[in-house]
Amino acid sequence: MRSGAKVAAVGGVFAVVAGGVGYGGYNLWNGVTGGDSTVTTRSESVPEKRSGPVTPEETTATAKDFLAAWAAGESDRAAQLTNDPVTAGPALLAYKEGAKVSKAVITPGTPVGTKVPFTVRATVSYEGVSKDLSYASELTVVRGTTTGRPLVRWRPAVLHPKLTAGATLRTGTAKVASVKAVDRNGVELTGQKYPSLGLIIDTLRQRYGARAGGTTGVETWIDSGSEAVADTPLLVLRKGRPGTIETTIDAGVQAAAEKAVTVYSRAAVAAVEPSTGAIRAVANSPAGGFNTAFQGAQAPGSTMKIVTSAMIMQHGLGGPGSPVECSPEASWKGVTFHNLDHSSFKGGTLAKAFRTSCNTAFLKKALGPLGEKDLEDGALGETARRYFGIGLTWQVGVQAWDGSVPVSQGGETAASYIGQGKVTMSALNVASLSATVRDGGFRQPYLVAKEYGDREFATAERLPGEIASGLRQMMKETATEPDGTATRAMAGVPGPKGAKTGSAEVDGQGTSNSWFTGYSGDLAAAAVVEAGGHGGDAAGPVVAGVLKAG
Repeated sequence: MRSGAKVAAVGGVFAVVAGGVGYGGYNLWNGVTGGDSTVTTRSESVPEKRSGPVTPEETTATAKDFLAAWAAGESDRAAQLTNDPVTAGPALLAYKEGAKVSKAVITPGTPVGTKVPFTVRATVSYEGVSKDLSYASELTVVRGTTTGRPLVRWRPAVLHPKLTAGATLRTGTAKVASVKAVDRNGVELTGQKYPSLGLIIDTLRQRYGARAGGTTGVETWIDSGSEAVADTPLLVLRKGRPGTIETTIDAGVQAAAEKAVTVYSRAAVAAVEPSTGAIRAVANSPAGGFNTAFQGAQAPGSTMKIVTSAMIMQHGLGGPGSPVECSPEASWKGVTFHNLDHSSFKGGTLAKAFRTSCNTAFLKKALGPLGEKDLEDGALGETARRYFGIGLTWQVGVQAWDGSVPVSQGGETAASYIGQGKVTMSALNVASLSATVRDGGFRQPYLVAKEYGDREFATAERLPGEIASGLRQMMKETATEPDGTATRAMAGVPGPKGAKTGSAEVDGQGTSNSWFTGYSGDLAAAAVVEAGGHGGDAAGPVVAGVLKAG
């Protein structure tokens, strides 16, 4: 591809531009081929079927042909240069007609193998208003499986990097008015300043923008094609008057959360006010994609021992001072469980097992012949729902996982007691566990008031007094005693405080996920760091940073 070559659409009439020379539609193909009379259109001849890897020459020529056809507005011809013309054709047509692109310049970069990067500078025009939309994308050339021809591998992101299957570019009157999201003190929240809130604000706008007041403007956006997925605004051609959505976020805590997760490539944290359930922060690394903090359904590891301890106390199997034995290993229904680093102790208590995160002591307290009493396989799930709201339907305000502790059997039942097996939770769910302990009762986390969308919040029974005080005692010791697994991470966090660490093994992952949850004053938080190892080492500092900010 010649250096500086550009494919363009000018003034609504598409053309090819190369070296600053414009070619009209009558000699478009001449512009594409550079005047080579030996090159013919694919409809005029049937090339010999080729095999083997795509050559650099084929990559260059195919990319040039495709970009030229796209720029020419010839969606059918461009689609035939892809390996999925049935899907590509309508998408290419929608780019021109649905997105109202009146002018575009496509500038290819230097191919890297079979990948060709390019930039697009488009002008979008609607109702007498025009604005520029610029972005970068790339295409890949592959060999057709039946024809052997070099073809562009079709995927929606070729047209725009944010396009996904089923989504389309649209320009027109916005579906809902723009909104200004504010924190609990009226501070404006933007995706630029708080990257983890970008998609959340888009979702709030889509769901509650009509209620927030304001007037619609003219925009270019990515229409997700699904009510469950928020549309993505790309360009504002004419502003409307934004409405205001009040969230429960605390800008200071949110800033600390955003900073804390950036230390790791894949991490999530959520913070909740125990006395109300108001969500004070949510952050993900990487930011701007899947909201792992709210929607992640992952094994929570030993942070689940908060619920398991409540179950043990609920059924009269023991309390913080009950004697336990922490052996290096324990077996149940043919499955062997062990402690981290095969640690053990004798003559200890359930509180010591909790703060040192001894798996085998908990299994011996809760399981059949290993313990004092048989429990039903669904006992843990019943405790989780009854007192912690896990498994109920949460109406947070945006999409969120409700947590799941399903009935299990055999070895999976034992695994669930230490946060493995079929148990899945998000950072928000686990933050709520700590909040429930701190307040003494479950308060459903929420991001916007229930009046938005006329939502009903989930409710659960308050923890019985002895169970609540017992859990607070064990979480306090975990955060303050010399042998507590959370003591180092919580050292600078003011009291009253409590915490629990966790490490969750994930199939195919060499290093376990790091979990940590804790509370300080009237703020509770939880974090997960994927492949982070021990709970106190990775997720611990994330939670501590958030709690200090609160």
